[in-house]
Amino acid sequence: MAYANQIQYSNPAPLTLNSLIGGEWVTSGNVSNVYSPADLDQVVAVCNTVTAEQVDSAVSAGQAAFEANRNLGTQARADSLEFVAAELLHRKQELGVLLAREEGKTLPEAVGEVTRAAYIFRFFAAEAIRISGELGESVRPGVRVEVMREALGVVGIITPWNFPIAIPAWKIAPALAYGNSVVMKPAELAPASSHALAEIISRSGLPAGTFNLVLGSGSKVGQRLIEHPGVAAVSFTGSQQVGAGIAATCVSRGAKYQLEMGGKNPLVVLDDADVAVAVEAAVNGAFFSTGQRCTASSRLIVTKGIHDEFVEKTVDRLRDLVVGDPLDTATDIGPVVDERQYRKNAEYVEIGQTEGCELAFGGGRVSGYENGFFQVPALLVNATNQMRVSTEEIFGPVATVIKVDDYDAAVATANDTEFGLSAGICTQSHRFATDFKLKSQSGLVMVNLPTAGLDYHVPFGGVGASSYGAREQGVHAREFYTRTKTVYDLA
Repeated sequence: MAYANQIQYSNPAPLTLNSLIGGEWVTSGNVSNVYSPADLDQVVAVCNTVTAEQVDSAVSAGQAAFEANRNLGTQARADSLEFVAAELLHRKQELGVLLAREEGKTLPEAVGEVTRAAYIFRFFAAEAIRISGELGESVRPGVRVEVMREALGVVGIITPWNFPIAIPAWKIAPALAYGNSVVMKPAELAPASSHALAEIISRSGLPAGTFNLVLGSGSKVGQRLIEHPGVAAVSFTGSQQVGAGIAATCVSRGAKYQLEMGGKNPLVVLDDADVAVAVEAAVNGAFFSTGQRCTASSRLIVTKGIHDEFVEKTVDRLRDLVVGDPLDTATDIGPVVDERQYRKNAEYVEIGQTEGCELAFGGGRVSGYENGFFQVPALLVNATNQMRVSTEEIFGPVATVIKVDDYDAAVATANDTEFGLSAGICTQSHRFATDFKLKSQSGLVMVNLPTAGLDYHVPFGGVGASSYGAREQGVHAREFYTRTKTVYDLA
């Protein structure tokens, strides 16, 4: 299998990012810079953003390619997706460096994300040849009934900056596997990883126009995409506010939509928990990836018998963490993605203290890294579940500790939120663990594990304000990216 020559992304020379429309790389004359959050003197990429008319062209290209892609055949589509998977694995170190530079993840996390994207494409390469329907007898004698699955048409995909190659992968791969065309708009803050993925897809053998990449802002490019009458479905990961607007737009024109919009995830720690396990689950879930995960453990709900020991040992663990250059192998946590997010995090640390929390650790800027957005992880104790820091998604390395009396109070507190994405419990009691699995009002439940971290072959999604629509990932993805057709046939 042939691969492109590897680009040395560690080179500080900026990359040039163009949009892919109908198989051609296009520009518009409108450019914006992508800066490294670790060093603002580094321009990672120069991004050529598209016009609204070019978004229209991308949708038209997807429509024009749809029939050719549908007639391509399942094996050819599977081979194309396998090509993408193989090249991602071949270039995981190189692309991991790019991801770390533009988004701020540590290099091991970034390489792991590229690897995950590869496995997602490999999974859906196999799914492309597993598309099946149902055949049965009608209640009317002599009539057969067939239930078929078919592609939707052009799917609009809008992705966030926090997983700039994995989240595009888990939307693009099933969309293509099931025979759809795609127009994707990545986040403005981290488009280079998505651009690298798009370049690989452009050489995968799919008909030109089957996959299109449009670069630009959500307010202009993203809005044009979701409003376009030629877009049959929209898959979005991002904020609750933007998701609500997408839902309203899609409903108004009868388009299918899928929304992943965040969480305020609880990790319950009971008196009988293994403290070392609980501390590691809390620190990993709350602070790794700089807390910039929708599944992050932002509420640590701890029963009173273990509370003081848990806080003390969590603070000790936080003292050992290294916050610094994401490309340094000694670093545990990289920078916050940009100044806006850093200021938001710092503001919530202040809000928490104003509300009555005690700052047990961190919260300030890391000394010696003033040219980047490096924040010491913040642990707020003496919190209640009614405080803003316990109810509003912060999306940074800030977590609250809420003391409760017992298991029943812990479950009630964990479920007392408008969100419902991920929830965890640390306990050595089989009874409590089993009961929590049943009572937790969330789409994901973790036992003695961080609330963040999931496999690519099982469904992902939440309840309440966290998610809407069919689940993402695994075989369940077909529920969004296909529709059924019921066919009657006289036997």
